[in-house]
Amino acid sequence: MPRILGKPTSINVRKVLWLCEELALPHVLEPWGAGLRDTHEPAFLALNPNALVPVLVDGDAVLWESNTICRYLAGKAGRDDLLPREPLARARVEQWMDWQAGELNNAWRYAFMNRVRHSPAHQDAQAVAASVDAWNRHMGILERQLQQAGGHVAGSAFTLADIGLGLSVNRWFMTPIERPSLPHVQAYYDRLALRAPFRLHGRNGAP
Repeated sequence: MPRILGKPTSINVRKVLWLCEELALPHVLEPWGAGLRDTHEPAFLALNPNALVPVLVDGDAVLWESNTICRYLAGKAGRDDLLPREPLARARVEQWMDWQAGELNNAWRYAFMNRVRHSPAHQDAQAVAASVDAWNRHMGILERQLQQAGGHVAGSAFTLADIGLGLSVNRWFMTPIERPSLPHVQAYYDRLALRAPFRLHGRNGAP
């Protein structure tokens, strides 16, 4: 049975847990991360020298980076609906996965650390405002994509891209910032909420 090392409140761990539910994949969650076991312990560093969660241990295979883990699990399960084999269709899914992990995450990080985590290192008011502006600008990109794509990020069907972005949309709605009205993002969020795995891990059990 695959082991997932991480904490269930981590956005990147939640990607993997949500996917496991979509795949009906039995797994074991081992508690590592802030407030749990220290990821700088030698046993963890031997698996991931970056000291970050999640880590997947599947038999002799050890993987880190949440998107890589999701690609591996979907591919192993033969779920071409989640990660297509056709090169262009796959690239369109992976494009939005990479955008979420890089561009969108970098936009919201400072504001989130200030407004939700109350981090002493993230108290610069101008930096918070710039992060909020960047976050909302990136969400506008998502709004336009959803308007064109037809229901989900990469088209009409649910794919791996919707897992990372669904979590990011949840974070945007849950963080106390000023947000523009984005009706296609709202409809997307409501659509994802019809999925039990999203309610369990995308919204941390919220209805």
